[in-house]
Amino acid sequence: MRLLPVGDHAILVELDSAADRRAVAASLAAEPPDGVAEVVPAAVTVLVRAYSGVSLQRLADRLRSQPLDRPAGGPRDAEQGLLTIPVLYDGPDLADLAGHLGVGVREVVARHTGQLWTVEFAGFAPGFGYLVADEGGLDVPRRSTPRTRVPAGSVGLAGPYTGVYPHASAGGWQLIGSTGVAVWDAEREPPALLVPGRRVRFVEVPR
Repeated sequence: MRLLPVGDHAILVELDSAADRRAVAASLAAEPPDGVAEVVPAAVTVLVRAYSGVSLQRLADRLRSQPLDRPAGGPRDAEQGLLTIPVLYDGPDLADLAGHLGVGVREVVARHTGQLWTVEFAGFAPGFGYLVADEGGLDVPRRSTPRTRVPAGSVGLAGPYTGVYPHASAGGWQLIGSTGVAVWDAEREPPALLVPGRRVRFVEVPR
């Protein structure tokens, strides 16, 4: 565990693995130190933001002594209902991605729909969740040339993650389909559907 100050009101906790990050995030969720305003998990880091006036040195000392005997699942153990996302698997990268994996297009769809996914963390854009699969089998590289515009609702793959673009933006993920589910809506409470710990199943819909 490495602790790095971020400005005057936050500490970045760097971990060696995603499993360690899950344990730290779970521990902080179960027993948040006094003065902590927000805990933001990422792939192998956790940003701990403190309220104004809180001593970062004291917070760092508290973080070093934080019990890490929580289940290593971290955000996976959050009390979240299962979210079903219907997907039309017609993405422009689907065929090339299948070739990269050495399987047919239908096998890619089967792997994507045939297992549960968990939101590990959020980032890149409001409402963009990074989901990992229970069984894997879809670890692919990002596109060598990112697109300048990816439509909202596009479902993509990159590395071990899948995600849904919450609004139109540039992006370099491999696009395999699209959904009409609004994963981000600023007028909704809460605005984001894909929050850390949320379990998701993707379901194919007909063309």
